[in-house]
Amino acid sequence: MIAVPALLALLTLAPQADPPPEATRIMAEALRGESSRILADLTDGVGARLAGSPGADAAVRWAVDWFRAQGIPVRAEPVLVTHWIRGEERAEVVARKGGRPQPLTVTALGMSAPTPPGGVAGEVLEVRSLEELSALGAKVKGRIVLFQHDMKDTSGYGRFAGLRMRGPAAAARQGAVAALVRSLSTATLRIAHTGMTLFPPGEKAIPAAALSVEDAELLHRLLARGPVTVRLFLGGHLADPPLAPSANVVAEILGSEKPEEVVVIGAHLDSWDLGTGAIDDGAGVAMVLDTMRIAASMPRPPRRTLRAVLFMNEENGGEGAVAYHEASLAAGTRHVAAMEADAGAGRPTGVDVTAGQGGMEAVRAMAAPLDVLGASRVGAGGGGVDISPLAYAGVPLLSLAQETSRYFDWHHSAADTFDKVDPRALAEATAAFAWMAWALADSPVPLPPAPIPSTPPWWKRAAP
Repeated sequence: MIAVPALLALLTLAPQADPPPEATRIMAEALRGESSRILADLTDGVGARLAGSPGADAAVRWAVDWFRAQGIPVRAEPVLVTHWIRGEERAEVVARKGGRPQPLTVTALGMSAPTPPGGVAGEVLEVRSLEELSALGAKVKGRIVLFQHDMKDTSGYGRFAGLRMRGPAAAARQGAVAALVRSLSTATLRIAHTGMTLFPPGEKAIPAAALSVEDAELLHRLLARGPVTVRLFLGGHLADPPLAPSANVVAEILGSEKPEEVVVIGAHLDSWDLGTGAIDDGAGVAMVLDTMRIAASMPRPPRRTLRAVLFMNEENGGEGAVAYHEASLAAGTRHVAAMEADAGAGRPTGVDVTAGQGGMEAVRAMAAPLDVLGASRVGAGGGGVDISPLAYAGVPLLSLAQETSRYFDWHHSAADTFDKVDPRALAEATAAFAWMAWALADSPVPLPPAPIPSTPPWWKRAAP
């Protein structure tokens, strides 16, 4: 970790001749590393936080208690969330003549349907795109579709996530009995990486699971030799009732001059249930909480209200994001900016922004003190799932860019645990996030409103 005296010296020598004294104070305090202690308390104390589960309920109580202990006004805003339960998950390659069954490492995808009590078996049909699947027509009926891909780095997630999100539903429409999706992973550790899959309302859901990279490769090799049959056992199902009461946790520091203008800083409190959600998104939660702690310790509040929102169920439905947006519309909340932390615990590399004309230049000036952290780059495209509904109110959206080269080694897997976090990198990310939050809330002039998207809101679209 950069020592505080060293940071002060670096700030003095930075290209900006006279960095704001608040920047020095805020970043120095963040670099003390309280964010790691907050994260350890969440991950090791509360653990996994799948929406609708006792773990998610405990996380809401934990966050409310944390803010109260800091003397920061907080409330839990009720929201109904999808309550999906994982259940058993196992699979095997059915033995060919003279061979033996081969166990496969699988994990159910969120919203998967369960298999019958005795499991489901089917001949595997391998495809590499939704277009290839569609072209096979009736040949898919009665098969288990394997969605294969070759993700090797972070950029591959954007290219192949659609196979997980939309592939199982597409396979179901063509009569598949189940679907397997090669894990969206940059590591080969024979672990499976879960994630949500989408089944449109009124359409049949089928059992759907993620498969470890190694086992996806195994099936590919076996298919080159002839037909392959897999037997799959999944217990994942929607609870009865399918919606459970939960809450977004909302805390705020009232602005000193323009309290009616609100800057939101957010992260999602829920996680998948395989690990303890350290990088996704416990790290973001820790950054938001430490930012509020630091802001509350400043000699004066920022000009505008600084509001922290810990959203519920980003992973498996997004209801927290929509509930906050709709509640803020009903309340007439005047948001002037929103910034999200949901890119892990890596060191900061810059700030991305979506705003109106002149917005990038304004953020570039705010971000200048981050040069000491190597994070003063400002790019286009800021935002995140949980703050994305605010775009439809023209709110400028920002996100902290971070180093993510190993993020998808552990993302959505049982390996997403606290030991994967580098405390120094997390402290530096917190320093960058905390300063930008203060700068947005304390700037004499707010960012220009962003253009409203022309596409329909994602929560109002039918799943493809």
